[in-house]
Amino acid sequence: MSQHFKETPQNAITESGIARVIPCKELDVGDPIKWLSLGLRDMVKTPGLTAFYGVMFAIIPWLITYLVAMTGWHLVIMPAIVVFMLIGPFLAAGLYDVSWELEKGHKPSLRHSLRAMRRNAVNEWGFGILLMVMMIFWLRVASLIHALYPPYLDETLESLMPFLILGTAVGALFTLVMLFITAFTQPILMERKVDLATAVLTSVNAVWLNKLPMLIWGAIIFSAVAIGFVTGFIGFIFLMPLIGYGSWHAYIDAIETKKPRNYE
Repeated sequence: MSQHFKETPQNAITESGIARVIPCKELDVGDPIKWLSLGLRDMVKTPGLTAFYGVMFAIIPWLITYLVAMTGWHLVIMPAIVVFMLIGPFLAAGLYDVSWELEKGHKPSLRHSLRAMRRNAVNEWGFGILLMVMMIFWLRVASLIHALYPPYLDETLESLMPFLILGTAVGALFTLVMLFITAFTQPILMERKVDLATAVLTSVNAVWLNKLPMLIWGAIIFSAVAIGFVTGFIGFIFLMPLIGYGSWHAYIDAIETKKPRNYE
């Protein structure tokens, strides 16, 4: 299916000259469903690689939960999450590499996909550290919100409601910020020799100019993660590769290139 070029919008970031930003294209509201469809096609074409990365995405959160349950030491959550935030981009890069190889008409391989982060290693690891810092910040904010809850109040819905509303609002804001920062940063870093600031600002720019389609895509990702947790992480085996492949096709649709791309 050949990629068609859509109108390239501009905004204050691209016109200001204060930062380098790769231009983006205008997305349609129905594009997120198309990305899932193309992601599913990639899964069907690469069942072995898909299973490998899916199992990896499922094992890591399961190990975190198991360590906490086995030791009863909840302090293990923090270092475990830090490790996950550093490994997560590595696994995502592997999935993007699989879709990219299919786009180029090559046969994807595990060895090639595992080497994906080496193309822009410094900035890729910098992105992982950025995610780690943001996650630690969120954990501290969540702890602060919990500390604000008076211990003497009854644990009824009415007494908990103000804190539930506050926690939900802050969590929604943090999730929205994460969507802006992470939507396209990883595939940009993997494919293009650009610095982390350029990749992050390009992602922010693209999401800002395509708010509705990207909010829909963000809701799909959130739903996939929620289903994964509800199913005891088993759902991650299927859902995380689907989201990973779909994210690559979102990147293809959203970020401008000097010449047309083709994906069969």
